[in-house]
Amino acid sequence: MPIENQFNLVDAIKTNNQVVLKQLYLHNYKKVELYILKNNGSMPQAKDIYQEAFIAVWQNIKENKFIPTNETAVQGYLYTIAKNKWLDVLKSSKYKKTVSYANKGIEETFSETIESEEVHEKDEKLQCTMHAFNRLGEACKELLKLFYFSKKSLRTIAEELAIEEASARNKKYRCIQKLRELALSPNAH
Repeated sequence: MPIENQFNLVDAIKTNNQVVLKQLYLHNYKKVELYILKNNGSMPQAKDIYQEAFIAVWQNIKENKFIPTNETAVQGYLYTIAKNKWLDVLKSSKYKKTVSYANKGIEETFSETIESEEVHEKDEKLQCTMHAFNRLGEACKELLKLFYFSKKSLRTIAEELAIEEASARNKKYRCIQKLRELALSPNAH
């Protein structure tokens, strides 16, 4: 993809072009999933990390914090954010005792081939997630937007909502759980 196409991709992301967003999401997911699975992660963890990274890339592009510099800049940026988020998880106190840091040196060559059935399934999942977000209560949508899109800390969010930071953390967790529940429910389509 020539550099001009990267600028077109950025423009399409800025305008929330659903076809382009889905294509970007599906085309890059498998690579991140394989990295996380090869580095002591699970499939649910891979999905969570990828979704967080995808949202971060989307937000950074919308806020003009990212400008492509080569022919695979957006894809590389997405992969790097996901990888760094996973490394943060591995470095967290929860994993310090159980994860060997030798994993950092694992070769990062992955097949980007996704079977057509997998593409269809992931496309459906993305649609369900987007639909589920729209079905969340206003309080959850607001909290998740503040955290993921506005990049506000839980402390700042807690102050804005006049609640304790621990309550904000718990509410965020419950909102994410509710989002998963809505996205995975049989009525999500």
